[in-house]
Amino acid sequence: MAEVLSQSQIDALLNSMQNGNAKSASEEPKQAEQNYRKYDFYSPKKYTKEKLKMLRSIYDNYSRVAAAQINGLFRVASEMEVVGVEEQRYYEFGNALNETDVITLAKVELQDHSKNPPMLFHIAPTLMGAMIDRMLGGTGTDFSVDMSYTYTDIELALYEKIIGRLVGLTSDVWATYIKFKTNFERIEENPSMFQGITVDETVVIIMLQIQIGEIQGMMNICIPGTLLFNIFDIIEKTKHLSDRVDGQAQRSNREDLFESIKESKMDVMAQLGVAKMNLDDIYNLHVGDVIDLNKPQDSQVSLHIEGQPWFIGQLGVHNKNIAVKIEDRVEEVKRDVAV
Repeated sequence: MAEVLSQSQIDALLNSMQNGNAKSASEEPKQAEQNYRKYDFYSPKKYTKEKLKMLRSIYDNYSRVAAAQINGLFRVASEMEVVGVEEQRYYEFGNALNETDVITLAKVELQDHSKNPPMLFHIAPTLMGAMIDRMLGGTGTDFSVDMSYTYTDIELALYEKIIGRLVGLTSDVWATYIKFKTNFERIEENPSMFQGITVDETVVIIMLQIQIGEIQGMMNICIPGTLLFNIFDIIEKTKHLSDRVDGQAQRSNREDLFESIKESKMDVMAQLGVAKMNLDDIYNLHVGDVIDLNKPQDSQVSLHIEGQPWFIGQLGVHNKNIAVKIEDRVEEVKRDVAV
């Protein structure tokens, strides 16, 4: 006969089973915790992913155009690609620069003529040094510089010519969304002395990687938040106006065209008839002579506008003045005759 367990033995058995399950559960390997990027609530993001994606698309096009420009200018195969589009504070961008770095200021003139801070362009000295070396007849590989390199006056003059071409491409790649002018303003040899953008202002950094032959470096484009806000505002207004006009369709293109030219003055002439005469008869014409127009007395007259026949009508009198009553259009008459 099987042994009967007491209540205390049953409780001990249950406790041992629970402790065993807990021990086996603790021995299972822990899953790796997923790391999330911390969000700074003191400086919330101002630009959505869609706007940053649009900026990336614009500067993807910029990289292709600029690479072609570099290929033609330096006669060397080059590649350029966008490696990142980030929203930062301006002080983060400024802290990443050295005191010997050179930044380029590009003035942007928008359609609303608003005052905006300039765009900033920065190219790594190793990359710019290779470009300058090729302009001076070198191969672009013998010009060894480090991040603390200081440009000479001649090199700064060449720097302006090179960066001026890259700045000029900006308005072309933005033309799909908005039309504005971008002009080279000046270069700043000490970035810490530039006060055109407040340190806490939100900026968007476009990071471009450029490779010219064996030399590789970074080019950064800093777009201030004030400028971007005005650009996006104009784009939204233009898009809204276009959608409203297309949706409502208040007037057709024919009506718009007529609205713009309706104040124009045109010559209107009523042609009573056409007669052929010899030159001798015309030479002997005198006052009081009668010319036969070979048309019945009550026949219709042709009304010409700017020399072209438009209407046919009946000659008559209106308020004691000779007038023509329009009865039909010339195109309709020709169509009926053809049928």
